[in-house]
Amino acid sequence: MTFRRQLIASAALAAATFALPLAAQAQTVLKAADVHPAGYPTVVATENLGKKLEAATKGKFKMQMYPGSVLGDEKTMIEQTQIGAINILRTSLGPVGAVVPDVNVFNMPFVFRNEAHMRAVIDGPIGQEILDKVTNGPTRMVALAWMDGGSRHLYTKKPVKTPADLKGVKVRMMGNPLFVDTMNAMGGNGISMGYGEVFSALQTGVIDGAENNPPSLFTSNHYTTGTKYYAQTNHLIIPEMLVMSKVTWDKLSKDEQALVKKFGREAQFEQRALWDKSVADYTAKLKAAGVQFTEVDQKLFFDATAPVRAKYGAPYADLMKRIADVK
Repeated sequence: MTFRRQLIASAALAAATFALPLAAQAQTVLKAADVHPAGYPTVVATENLGKKLEAATKGKFKMQMYPGSVLGDEKTMIEQTQIGAINILRTSLGPVGAVVPDVNVFNMPFVFRNEAHMRAVIDGPIGQEILDKVTNGPTRMVALAWMDGGSRHLYTKKPVKTPADLKGVKVRMMGNPLFVDTMNAMGGNGISMGYGEVFSALQTGVIDGAENNPPSLFTSNHYTTGTKYYAQTNHLIIPEMLVMSKVTWDKLSKDEQALVKKFGREAQFEQRALWDKSVADYTAKLKAAGVQFTEVDQKLFFDATAPVRAKYGAPYADLMKRIADVK
């Protein structure tokens, strides 16, 4: 009888152990990160991806969003993504371009005629080719989708309509020699500076202006520093990228990978709709706050930056021609 009881007990234990994953599967929490604040279009679109993945996998995966640089600056978060400490990341192209050079072509001034042209490029074969190069390169990240970073324009303390108006004007640029050279070619004095330093630099007169899209101009409060002139130059139209850690990706089944790719592509278009609404909303807020939007002759700035495209675009001449040919 003792042996029989032991046998029944062992069988019951085995059955319970086997049934446990069915009754209460362990949930995998995916950490997603972004430098942008909560509510920003890229953050919302990424959160929606997580909700879809949780529903489709019946709760196997749940996403936890960390917006507003709470996990570090972009360079730090990319390093965390490469080792799997962050699972999903929205990143700008600068750090990625250091590893996959073709990405740098999108950083070129006036490589896109307008936002519609940029979207046609990233939605088509060229966009997919570059995503694939990131995935298959040494980045240790899987490129899921593109996200819209909008058009960058100049905001300054005096009106700017032509390159001549920028003479002697100190303008903050992102920390990349290409961007500094772009501003210098446009007629200004490009100053490389961290984004967090811009507000005080504008207040104290260390710089006379900066450049960014309308949502960023408003949410950063830079418009309160006297930079009430917003020249719509469209000099940079740089898409951003949504990536997954290769460490995380390799742990997914083929079906799960397919779901992530599908929802990533959907996030690309969801973010775009959110972005367009955001630009319209923040443009209205800026105008209500007294910011003066100025149309400029973009050809003047396009012609002025030709040497920059010649210098930095030489390795990507064929790719730039393909981009130019996209209707």
